[in-house]
Amino acid sequence: MTSRRYKIVGLGELLWDLLPAGKQLGGAPANFAYISTLLGNEGIVASRLGCDPLGDEAARQLSAVGVNADSIQRDTSHPTGTVRVEVDAAGQPKFEIGEGVAWDYLEWTSAWEKLAAEADAVCFGSLAQRADVSRATIRKFVSIARKGAVRVFDVNLRQSFYSKEVLTESIQVSDIVKLNHEELPRIMELFGVPHRDEIASAESLVERYQLKMICVTRGCRGSLLIRDRTVNEHPGYRVRVADTVGAGDAFTAGLVREYLRRAPLAAINESANRVGAWVASNAGAMPVPGSAGLERELAVIE
Repeated sequence: MTSRRYKIVGLGELLWDLLPAGKQLGGAPANFAYISTLLGNEGIVASRLGCDPLGDEAARQLSAVGVNADSIQRDTSHPTGTVRVEVDAAGQPKFEIGEGVAWDYLEWTSAWEKLAAEADAVCFGSLAQRADVSRATIRKFVSIARKGAVRVFDVNLRQSFYSKEVLTESIQVSDIVKLNHEELPRIMELFGVPHRDEIASAESLVERYQLKMICVTRGCRGSLLIRDRTVNEHPGYRVRVADTVGAGDAFTAGLVREYLRRAPLAAINESANRVGAWVASNAGAMPVPGSAGLERELAVIE
C-alpha cells in the first residue's frame, strides 16, 4: 500500500447535465476526475469545450473544485455539450445527449501526448467515441500511454452511440473493464456469446481479452469484481438515493484509487461501493463534502 498521489486522467466527454432542478457539470470523465481529486489523487479532465458561456462556466467550475483543467481544449466551431436528463421516481436518470458538440472533436496535440506519457491511469468510455475524430484521438492517447499506466474502459451504452467494433477495440487495449448488470448481457449478445449468468460472462470476457480485472456494477445490489480467477461480490450500501447521476463514475474512481494502491480485491470492492453510495445519496454527480470532510462522510455509510 502507498500514499502516493497519482495522476489520473478522465478522457472524453465534458458537458452540462440539464436536470429538472437545474444544470450540473458532468460527463463521465469529468465526474471520475472530480471524485479522484476528492480521494487524494490528481484528477485531470482531458476533454473539449466550446468557446461559449457554458464552456467558460465549466472551466471555472472545475478549477473552483480543485480539478486540473489544463488539458481541456477549446473549440471555436462547436458548442459545449449538453445532456437533457430526466430522473424517475427511483432516482434513475434518462439521457438525451446533444450531438455535434465540442467533445466530438477531441484533437491530438503535443500537450496530450505529454499527458499520456505521464499518467498513472486513464479512464475512457464508449460514448466519446461516437464521432470519428474523437475516437481516433482517444485510441491514440490510450495506445501511447506509458507502459505502466492502468487503462480503464468504462462501458457506457447510451442511446445508439456504440458499436461492436468500438467495444471490441476498446476492451482489447484495456487492463480493466467496468460495466453494469444491464450492459453485460447486451455486450455478450453483440459479441455472439451466450449469457448464462454474470460471473460466467465476466470470466469469459477476462479470458477472451486477457483483462487484469473486470467489474460488473449492480446498482443498489453492489458489484462483482474478478481478478486473477478470484471472484469477489459486494452487496452494496443502503442509502437514501437523491439521484444516481455520477454514482457509477464515483465507483470507478474509488476502484482505480485502490487498484493503484495495490489493495486486496475485497478492499477495492468495498471502497468503490462506498464512494458510489456517497454520490448517490447526494444530488448531482459532483457533490461537495460537508464540513466534516469526505473521509467522515464515507465512514458513516453502512
